[in-house]
Amino acid sequence: MTAANHTMRRGQASGILLMIAGVACLSANDAIAKTLTSGYSPLQILFLRNVIALPFTLLIALVMGGPLTLRSHRPAAHLLRGALWVGATMMFFTSFIYLPLAEATALIFVAPFFITMISALFLGEAVRWRRWLAVATGFLGVLIIIRPGGATFQLISLLPVTTALVYALLMLSARWVDPRESVWTLLVYLTGAGALLSALIVPLVWVPIRLEDLWFFVGIAVFGTAGMTMMTQAFRLAPASIVAPLDYTGLPWAMLFGWLIWRESLDAMTIFGAAIIIASGLFSIFQDRNQNRV
Repeated sequence: MTAANHTMRRGQASGILLMIAGVACLSANDAIAKTLTSGYSPLQILFLRNVIALPFTLLIALVMGGPLTLRSHRPAAHLLRGALWVGATMMFFTSFIYLPLAEATALIFVAPFFITMISALFLGEAVRWRRWLAVATGFLGVLIIIRPGGATFQLISLLPVTTALVYALLMLSARWVDPRESVWTLLVYLTGAGALLSALIVPLVWVPIRLEDLWFFVGIAVFGTAGMTMMTQAFRLAPASIVAPLDYTGLPWAMLFGWLIWRESLDAMTIFGAAIIIASGLFSIFQDRNQNRV
């Protein structure tokens, strides 16, 4: 094995470990957010998460990219991305009040399918029939989980799906950012814009913070920032086709946290629907991988 191959394999191994750890951190972030929704508005949770996380994010950006990381060539693009992120996060946190953590997590996994649809229908990108088949199959999984028209159907189940749509727009909006800006710049401005925009309306829902809950807010900021940082670095160290499928390890974490904290369990149909969504997503990822090899 050559030195170059050895270095590449080490980088891929590091990327895999960082992705797994990052997903676990974001799953812990979601579990803490669900815990806090019993006493605080999702907007207040989001605001405090951003305010506490901003210094950590700035420090990470400075260490990883230097002072130029803080410079933006298109601030308006970051502000728009911040608005999308605030909207998506608020909807996702709100769904925690009514849905099991794992069910909300499974439904948000349809975001890649929305990205495919928007890219094909509005951005003029070529999408092969196999990708469309994956999209259709993924949404079949959503229908199995939410069961519209059935006795167990809840309108609130559409909230994580809407979250996935807004999240897809957030991911695609990265194209509007100046290409000279690094991923660390995007991370800083996303956190900062989220703090700024949520600060404008959080007084409407503000309630005093109980002292015993302060550590939960610190925890959600630390786990959220650590998760995003590790996942960002994972994509820098290893090919997307290798680390992207590991995002689905968030579902077992969500199931574990849901059972340990709230004794939540999923019925067989929900697990079946989630399995279809994940299988369709993996198929779509590997289709991209094979297409890039052609």
